[in-house]
Amino acid sequence: MKYLVILGDGMADYIIPELGDKTPLQYAHTPYIDSLAQKAVIGQVNTIPPGFPPGSDVANLSVMGYDPCRYYTGRSPLEAVSMGVEMGDEDLALRCNLVSLSAEAEYSERKMLDYSAGEIDTQDSAILLQLLEKELGSDSFHFYPGISYRHLLLWKNGLGREIILTPPHDISGRPIKDYLPQGRDSAPLLEIMRKSSLILQQHPLYRSRLEAGHNPATSVWFWGEGSKPSLPSFQEKFALHGSVVAAVDLVKGLGISAGLKPVSVAGATGGIVTNFAGKARAALDELKQGQDFVYLHIESPDEAGHQGSLEKKIWSIEQLDKEVVSLVVKDMDEFEELRVLILPDHPTPLSIQTHSSEPVPFLFFDKNHPQENPAAVYDEINGSQGMIFEQGHELMDFFIRGKL
Repeated sequence: MKYLVILGDGMADYIIPELGDKTPLQYAHTPYIDSLAQKAVIGQVNTIPPGFPPGSDVANLSVMGYDPCRYYTGRSPLEAVSMGVEMGDEDLALRCNLVSLSAEAEYSERKMLDYSAGEIDTQDSAILLQLLEKELGSDSFHFYPGISYRHLLLWKNGLGREIILTPPHDISGRPIKDYLPQGRDSAPLLEIMRKSSLILQQHPLYRSRLEAGHNPATSVWFWGEGSKPSLPSFQEKFALHGSVVAAVDLVKGLGISAGLKPVSVAGATGGIVTNFAGKARAALDELKQGQDFVYLHIESPDEAGHQGSLEKKIWSIEQLDKEVVSLVVKDMDEFEELRVLILPDHPTPLSIQTHSSEPVPFLFFDKNHPQENPAAVYDEINGSQGMIFEQGHELMDFFIRGKL
């Protein structure tokens, strides 16, 4: 048996009046997903346990079959794994976004204009992170460049520090004053953020991005802190060898921590515009070349949700159907046995431009055991009327071991 998970990050949403009281998933033209839905089980899964933040870290951990109540240690440590950064048992990893803030003279009076610094490209951001490491790095703090706007700060021996941090995508358009680092040990982080603003706005990239009409990086922003992860391997849990195809360090690091082989794809950005078809081909090639399981992650719908772009979110869902699911459908005959699971990790509703905790719909297709559901449609409404998984991590066990 071969197993393929297609994860459309943040794909679920709320009903939108201008779409005729439909969600983007309902409204989007998705003929290939629809063709599978008519032969699949449609249901709903709760990927965020009570008391946990609705982040992609918690949600993807659940989808991959790991109970966050047992295994969650924070977001940034998973990204550190993907980046090859060695963490000590007493170290603290923090996500370091490059962001665009407004230009008020007093740092605390500025607003969060863009949590991604205009989706700054990886080459430019690496230059800036190297500069920050040179100017602000120390025995205690080290900067590591990642992909696009997503980077890492490692606080040596920082475990146990009392800090309260807020994701920048949660405060788009808002004054940052009430969301700056708080807690007894937050002062060093706030000082680094203030100093980074002076350094970044003096770099030539600041002016060149402005002149090109792009949001420049004007500060770093810390969030997603956590300690070194420790997961049992996917092979130990499910007796399967697998791969992870992802462009974002979080999901790639989660896969590596679970013993999955990381697969990189040229042109895969972790942004709205990415190499959809290339990622799909890579996933199918992994299965054809001997892997039992592939976790294919598509970030695009989530980024569109964070930007509040209805047009881009519908486009991203349609691209996932046209460039990813279509290839799976066309290659179906090349597999004697194949199961496909399609779902988001969490909703990223356009109305709030951040993650929410509601359950998400899933589609479970088994080539050898098709269901007769001619009227079945994959969306949030139909999911809520089907099979329900209250414990998100139990869905993976059913996907692999359950019978249809």
